[in-house]
Amino acid sequence: MKSIYIALLSLFSSSLLLLPVLSGPVSDTYTPTDSILLDCGSSADGTDADHRKWAADSGSKFRPSGNSTMAQAAFQDPSLLSPIPYMTARIFTSESTYMFAVSDKDRHWIRLHFYPSTYNNLNPEDAYFSVTASGGITLLHNFSAHVTAQALTQAYIVKEFSIPPSSDGALSLTFAPSDKHPNSYAFVNGIEIISMPNIFAEPAELVGFSDSTMDVGESALEVTYRLNVGGQYIPASNDSGLSRTWYDDSPYIYGAGFGISFAADKDLQIKYPSVDSKYIAPVDVYGTARSMGPDNAINMNYNLTWVFQVDGNFTYVVRLHFCELQLDKVNQRVFDIFVNNQTATTAADVLAWTSEKGVPVYKDYAVVVAGGPGDKQLWVALHPSVESKPEYYDSILNGLEIFKLSNAGNLAGPNPEPSPMSAAQGEPDREFQEDSISRTSVIGGAAGGAAAIGMLAAICFAVHQRKKRIDGGGSAGGSGWLPLYGNSHTSTISGKSCASSHLSTMAAGLCRHFSFAEIKQGTKNFDESLVIGVGGFGKVYRGVIDGGMKVAIKRSNPSSEQGVHEFQTEIEMLSKLRHKHLVSLIGYCEDDGEMILVYDYMAHGTLREHLYKSNKPPLSWKQRLEICIGSARGLHYLHTGAKYPIIHRDVKTTNILLDEKWVAKVSDFGLSKTGPTMNQTHVSTVVKGSFGYLDPEYFRRQQLTDKSDVYSFGVVLFEVLCARPALNPSLPREQVSLADWALHCKKKGFLEDIIDPILKGKIDPECLQKFADTAEKCLSDQGVDRPTMGDVLWNLEFALQLQEHNEGGKPMPTGIIVDSNSVTSGGSFDGRNPNESIGGRSGVSDDSDGLNDSVVFSQLINPTGR
Repeated sequence: MKSIYIALLSLFSSSLLLLPVLSGPVSDTYTPTDSILLDCGSSADGTDADHRKWAADSGSKFRPSGNSTMAQAAFQDPSLLSPIPYMTARIFTSESTYMFAVSDKDRHWIRLHFYPSTYNNLNPEDAYFSVTASGGITLLHNFSAHVTAQALTQAYIVKEFSIPPSSDGALSLTFAPSDKHPNSYAFVNGIEIISMPNIFAEPAELVGFSDSTMDVGESALEVTYRLNVGGQYIPASNDSGLSRTWYDDSPYIYGAGFGISFAADKDLQIKYPSVDSKYIAPVDVYGTARSMGPDNAINMNYNLTWVFQVDGNFTYVVRLHFCELQLDKVNQRVFDIFVNNQTATTAADVLAWTSEKGVPVYKDYAVVVAGGPGDKQLWVALHPSVESKPEYYDSILNGLEIFKLSNAGNLAGPNPEPSPMSAAQGEPDREFQEDSISRTSVIGGAAGGAAAIGMLAAICFAVHQRKKRIDGGGSAGGSGWLPLYGNSHTSTISGKSCASSHLSTMAAGLCRHFSFAEIKQGTKNFDESLVIGVGGFGKVYRGVIDGGMKVAIKRSNPSSEQGVHEFQTEIEMLSKLRHKHLVSLIGYCEDDGEMILVYDYMAHGTLREHLYKSNKPPLSWKQRLEICIGSARGLHYLHTGAKYPIIHRDVKTTNILLDEKWVAKVSDFGLSKTGPTMNQTHVSTVVKGSFGYLDPEYFRRQQLTDKSDVYSFGVVLFEVLCARPALNPSLPREQVSLADWALHCKKKGFLEDIIDPILKGKIDPECLQKFADTAEKCLSDQGVDRPTMGDVLWNLEFALQLQEHNEGGKPMPTGIIVDSNSVTSGGSFDGRNPNESIGGRSGVSDDSDGLNDSVVFSQLINPTGR
């Protein structure tokens, strides 16, 4: 069988001279000469959530000149990370200036914090103002924090700048209300002035101009994006003393071309090439990466692309951070770099730049973004270099920063425009479309087109619609959705805002609607110590409702690529399904623009965390068999137990959860699809799923069937047996894909060599044979050659019977004929009901909701019909 998965490995080539690599890690952090954190409008010093100390500006040497007043915010938004510095503000009704004595040798970060709330009964919509720094550098002009926060669906705004050293050692910040708006005033909640090392000493390559560079070191600039590519959010407290914040890159990835993300092996040491280079980015950035995936053929047909909304008529510096985490040789991973559809570098090879794995390097590219219509996006794309003929057609990136350079002393851009979605706010809801046109293919390109640009604009400039009281309509729910996700809905069920008219009344009625206050109380205001998992949708918290009932609460991350579609699908699917081996949905919350799901709490977490890379005690072979059987029952019910088949589409070990009694439950139905009807053989749909588990036939033909779940489950079976990931890029090429390697080992007769060492000598040989045969059949290249989930369930139960029988336990049932393909009825069932599967376990749990049970049992009653 030729699997879709070949080898997943890394990066590029070019030439760059580096200083000798430092031996060992550089652990010391930067100590700034100046570090001023000012809690504006406060009368007392305080500490924020990152344990950073903020000084009060009232009565201190930092108190501004001019007319200003102190104010307290009227309301604390639950999404505020900390009340400091956001709950107090300094209000300016006329021009006022802060003065700071600073070093005249260092560049400085300036970070301005704004929380557009009501202060002293002032209307936040009236706050339009400008901010100017020393040397006449305009940071903000006619700026509205209220408009910006609404457009970005954020409660607060942080504007970050870097300015060159001041000649006289004095740094000023002047706030001036706009004269273009009546009743305007200025305000600020927090100010950071922090000296920084000169991380802009090297000129940037000017894209589109051969051998041309641009000096960045003398320019003032604004930080527009700072992303930890392939990794998670990094708070300011974890950034080597430079107090930078790094965000997840996934919301900016174009189309469906996410590739895969991975982290450095725990034994790999990140080695900075020089003493000063350790300040370019922290170890956490270089320790994670995103690459294109395991298949060379696929990678040649798409670009790994990020798209950003920017202001026109400015020059931007794009800083790309690289660190090879997997490969050791030059010309193994070579790729081209494009910025705004122009070639920035050809044949980039990280190992050619660094000469060693684990050594960071960065590249700066300057690009001019025009101000015309459609010229306000900035694209970054990577594509394998065909001309270099590398070993792997792949690309890699660890971090990405975008800086706006001052234009004649000006850094100010316009306020965000209303989202295109707001124009449709009053229109009636339309039938929910299956998938956005801009995401209809896994194969994306750097030159995306209008659909993707429109989608990006909507993402970046979506306006958060507040709930409104409708005259004569009682308490009608306004939009409970974050328009960030590209939808605006209004609906009311039982007087409460519900999950839009696209969430059926039946679905909304079958599960509970929680208020946001209940959710906050149950999670202690989303206490980070209660986080039990993080996924593409957002964080999962352990919570308590109704005075003591433990639940799992999944809260959508507004910056996540997953959103309304997955949220609706999860509710629609799980509200109608009840089964012992499916995770139960208790309810949902969509108040205040939130998307939150509440599930039964699974005390033992995911199956994967009990297999590898965990300190938890290993599972016995019998436990693993029972977990596989439970999961198969859940999937078999999905495929046969409802009016139409339901295809999960994302079967993997992280989506199999274990309750306090180790009962397996299939979870995460955000990608699930209703399967083909009696007159259809498949459903044509965009490819979605997880690399390593993805059905190659589905990938090639974009035709989804229930056999796609069977393939994924076959990978799960080998993952349970071998206790290793479905994809492991750190292994030799032929071993990267578990599916390929396990099939190869089984064919050559040395499968026992790769099973979990803990299980060696503990698996009955006949049981192992039956289990491996089942997994092998699941991984057949053609769906028609794979068994149904009913067949898989039957075989797994028989494997358990073999294990128990040969351990001296239960007797074998009579009348069973065994072959390598299936287990079929060869006679009586020893007096048992023919509707029972082997061992007296029903193919459908007693907890089934009873939907179309005859269909559930049909394959068990008439095996020849399979």
